[in-house]
Amino acid sequence: MEGLELICFNIISSVGMAKSSYVEAMRAAAKGDYPLSEEKMKEGDDFYSKGHDAHLELLSREANGEALDAGVILMHAEDQMMAAEVVRLMAEENIKMSKKIQALEAK
Repeated sequence: MEGLELICFNIISSVGMAKSSYVEAMRAAAKGDYPLSEEKMKEGDDFYSKGHDAHLELLSREANGEALDAGVILMHAEDQMMAAEVVRLMAEENIKMSKKIQALEAK
């Protein structure tokens, strides 16, 4: 495996790890472990950043005139990137709600 396919699989792997970290962050928040939740969000952001950097490499190559085959693997990689973004947004909101719920329960 080389070139475009390798970059796509790097994207898929990185953003998949990001999604997992975001889910772990929500689970930690639900248990009231906000330091772990914050750590997992940062970890997810770091993984996502790696995937984003790989994606940016592809965009730069195409902008410089290189023809890229927009096959199923690239579509899957971009789909997984979008899914990770959505999970991150959901995690942020879920963590906020967990904090509010736990504050109300403490009253």
